[in-house]
Amino acid sequence: MFHLLHRVAHGKAAARWLLLSFAVSSGITFAQSLPSGSLSLESALKLAQTRSSLLLAQDSAATASREMAVSAGQLPDPTLKLGINNLPVTSSDRFSLSRDFMTMRSIGVMQEFTRSDKRKARSVRFESEAQVAYASRAVTIANLQRETAMAWLERYYSERMREVLVQQRDETTLQIEATDTAYRTGKGSQADVFAARSAAAQIEDRIAQADRQVLASNAKLTRWIGDAAAQPLDHLPAMDKPNVELTLLDSVVAHHPQIAVLKRQEDVAQADVVIAKTNKHADWSAELMFSQRGSAFSNMISINLSVPLQWDQKNRQDRELAAKLAMVEQARAQTEEMIREHAAEIRGMVIEWQSNRERLTRHDSSLIPLASERTRAALAAYRGGAGSLTTVLEARRGEIDARMERLRLAMDTARLWAQLNYLNPEGHGDAPIAATVRSAP
Repeated sequence: MFHLLHRVAHGKAAARWLLLSFAVSSGITFAQSLPSGSLSLESALKLAQTRSSLLLAQDSAATASREMAVSAGQLPDPTLKLGINNLPVTSSDRFSLSRDFMTMRSIGVMQEFTRSDKRKARSVRFESEAQVAYASRAVTIANLQRETAMAWLERYYSERMREVLVQQRDETTLQIEATDTAYRTGKGSQADVFAARSAAAQIEDRIAQADRQVLASNAKLTRWIGDAAAQPLDHLPAMDKPNVELTLLDSVVAHHPQIAVLKRQEDVAQADVVIAKTNKHADWSAELMFSQRGSAFSNMISINLSVPLQWDQKNRQDRELAAKLAMVEQARAQTEEMIREHAAEIRGMVIEWQSNRERLTRHDSSLIPLASERTRAALAAYRGGAGSLTTVLEARRGEIDARMERLRLAMDTARLWAQLNYLNPEGHGDAPIAATVRSAP
């Protein structure tokens, strides 16, 4: 009976070992079936934009500037003036409003007539500020889409890494059972049992690290889309070609939202120059006043005009204009420098993306197949008694490391794709970034 139980146990262990061999020989894969209600990348992008408070703030800023543009185009409010002139404070007529012929009770209105070109310049200036707010909104949307996509992709690949490790743990559990059975039947060594258990403990530690990485990536995604991050993720989107091509780099940079913001800020500075030029021409004011005297005296009206005397324009108005012109040059220089910076940055990302695509092809065509062949060879030698379990464990660890490295490289490549694909906000902007990238085979 004892021998029969051992034969049954040995048979179960052999079956498990065959299952393990089949899993190793056929490669490590992860399940592709997804439950209903999964979260796609496109849905995540829409959710992130819907719940963004910063977009509402920038919309409000644009509305405020538009309202100020209308206000700045109007004449200043008239000024109502009330007064008592020439009121006696001595003699018997003191504080009398009617006995002295010079005492007058006056009511008047004064209006400053701001030049129409100056009012128009001020209005244009606020309109330019509104354009800055709209351009900044495009920057926010691009950043929102890019960060959301990167968080979504990071969580996706973190989950795939964990699945690889979990499958490795399951296979290691089968291996522990097989080595235990072999040791009990005298066909294996205790060292093999400890080696298998040590490999299992290492896998458990790596799974714990993968769990932490999944939680961290999900926290990033939650920052952008809220509770919807609890949903399972859908399949990867098509990421063959980001919307960038080195031959069209000038067009790509020209439509970069941050460059658009700088150009709109340059427009604001130019509007300040126009205002400074109009300030060299003084505005004038007109006043009409009605003065009532005692009943024995005639009433009077007064008409006054006032014009500021710009007697020192070279040190006031000219200096103001020079300052505004300098600010225009500053804005232009900053724009040119930003264009160069973004061109170099985008060029570097495209080159790195293409290099990573070639490396992924190399992983799929040689590195991972070679690691799998090594595992199969080590396993066959061990089953035939010509190899050690240590060699099998090292080979399988090398294979899992190759697959994990492939996933890490794919995640880095996906991040680059997101950075390039959402340079300009998808569905927004003045013009699309039309381009293609040389794709790796």
